[in-house]
Amino acid sequence: MAISAKKNQNLMNLIRKVHGIVENADLEKHRQSQDHFGALLGSSREVDIREFEIEGIHGEWTSVNRAHMKKYIILYCHGGGYSTGSSLYARTLTTKFAMSTSMDVLCFDYRLAPENPYPAATEDAMKIWNYLMLLGYGARDIILAGDSAGGNLALSLVLKLKEEKRLLPRGLVLMSPWTDLTASGKSHSTKADIDPVLNAGYLQKMTDNYAAGQDLENPLISPLFGNYEGFPPTYIQAGDNEILLNDATMLHKKMVRENVSVKIDIFKGMWHVFQMSPFKTAYEAMDKNAEFIYDICR
Repeated sequence: MAISAKKNQNLMNLIRKVHGIVENADLEKHRQSQDHFGALLGSSREVDIREFEIEGIHGEWTSVNRAHMKKYIILYCHGGGYSTGSSLYARTLTTKFAMSTSMDVLCFDYRLAPENPYPAATEDAMKIWNYLMLLGYGARDIILAGDSAGGNLALSLVLKLKEEKRLLPRGLVLMSPWTDLTASGKSHSTKADIDPVLNAGYLQKMTDNYAAGQDLENPLISPLFGNYEGFPPTYIQAGDNEILLNDATMLHKKMVRENVSVKIDIFKGMWHVFQMSPFKTAYEAMDKNAEFIYDICR
């Protein structure tokens, strides 16, 4: 057991270092280093990537290059605090999704803050949703997935669709979702010294970039405050060493109270969006994502 704890500590130290290399006070440099990281770790001979552009929004389809399921697709919302991230950065996750589910994955580059604060990202997500409807997909053919701020965006999109009384996706997969920009969860303080990826200063900066002067309890900004009655089945993953742990657990409790078919897995010793890392627990988590998706697509 001691070895395993030590190994975990070493891994967390490594993640802290890698994250330190990627993170940069200069936003443009931060974005570039993330893209570099995604291009480096997200390439696989098992997948084909096709770029697309719709209404000025760039994105990419990721597909396994073998016979695979065409009926259902995964619409992926990338993370990055609404200020950084891209479909290129998200390849470390979208390629794993494509390989573990054998489904096509569509990831898109929504407009980023602070240049484009709320509601730009939600508007772009809705444009992509409408584009998929035009392509002939039904709402029930789409599984919506996202990590961190992308988990926030996925929830925000479904809350918006619900508000407009439109059909909702078949299900949601959320990895370390950022659900509460008011930072009310206890884990913001209890995990502050352990989390190797996020800290309070960074989150505050991302919140200011995205939603300065806005009501942070608006459910389209902090989905934790939304109404989840009638929501599709949802699967949530989080690490028990992340400051956003309670963003995930409080969402889970709320969904349970509002009768959503929801499941949460908390991974011991893991950090924020650990699924990006190329090691065993990350692949196991992605297999669990795939199991959930198969279950709801039966």
